[in-house]
Amino acid sequence: MGEYENLKRGERGAWVSIIAYLILAVTKLFVASIGNSEALRADGLNNTTDIVASVAVLIGLKISRKPPDEDHHYGHFKAETIASLIAAFIMVTIGLEVIFGTFQDIINQEVSEPSLLTAWTALTGAAIMFGVYKYNINLSSKVNSNALYAAAQDNKSDALVSVGAAIGIFGAQLGIYWLDPLAGLIVGIIICKTAWDIFYDASHRLTDGFDEQEIESIRKLIEAHPDVWAVKDVKGRLQGNQTLVDATIHINPSLTIEQGHVITDEVEKILEEELHIYHAHIHIEPYDYKNE
Repeated sequence: MGEYENLKRGERGAWVSIIAYLILAVTKLFVASIGNSEALRADGLNNTTDIVASVAVLIGLKISRKPPDEDHHYGHFKAETIASLIAAFIMVTIGLEVIFGTFQDIINQEVSEPSLLTAWTALTGAAIMFGVYKYNINLSSKVNSNALYAAAQDNKSDALVSVGAAIGIFGAQLGIYWLDPLAGLIVGIIICKTAWDIFYDASHRLTDGFDEQEIESIRKLIEAHPDVWAVKDVKGRLQGNQTLVDATIHINPSLTIEQGHVITDEVEKILEEELHIYHAHIHIEPYDYKNE
C-alpha cells in the first residue's frame, strides 16, 4: 500500500538528521570544552537530544511498516507515537540538566570569555541544520509524513538555537560575559519546551484526540457526494500517522444493498484521493424523512 512505501521513503530523512546531529553534537561538545563556552555546550547537548528523537522517529517508522498480524489487526502505526513519547522524557531530562547547570554558573558568577572559535562553530552548525531542514521539509511533503514534517520543524528550531548561542558568545567577546551562560540557559528552556510539545502531541494521539476542523473537512467532503442525503456521524482517530475514519451516512431508502455498497466505495475513494485517508469505514442507513 502507498502508506507503507511512504514510511520507507521517510526513513531517509531520519537518517540524514541522525548523521548531521551526531557530527554536530560531537564537534560542539569538543569545541565547547576547549573553548570554554556554556552556550555551545548547551547547543551540543541539545543536538544529543535530537539524536534520540531522530532515532525514535526512525525506529517508529521501521516498526510502523510491519503489516497487521494476529494481535495487531490495525497494524503497528502507533509505534512511532510511542517512540516519540519516550524521546520526550529523555529530552526533558537533558534540558533540565542544562538549565540547572547554566543557572548555577550564573548564580555563582562562574563566567569567563569563551573562544571565538565556539561562535563560528555554532554558526556553521546553524547553516548545516538549515540545509537539513530544507531537505526534510521537501521530503515530508513528497511522502506525506507528519512525523518527518515535525522533525523538519525541529531541524529549523535547532538552527535558530545555534544562532542564539552564537549571539551569546559574540556578546561575551564584547565583555558581556554573562551572555554566554544566559544563552545556554535559554537553550535548556527551548529543549524542555520542545520535549513538552512532543509529549503533548504524542499523548493527544494515543488518547485518540483528533482535530475538530479536520473532522469538519471530512464531513463536508462526504456530504458533497450526490447520493449522500445526510451525514449522521463522523469520528476520526490517528493510528501513528494514518487517519482512521468512521462515518454513518443516510442514503435513499429505495436503493438496493449493492447500490449502497457502491456509494460507500465511492466515498472511501474520495477520502483517499482528496485527504490521503486510506482507512475509512462508511456505514449506511436509510434516510428517515420523519427526522428531517
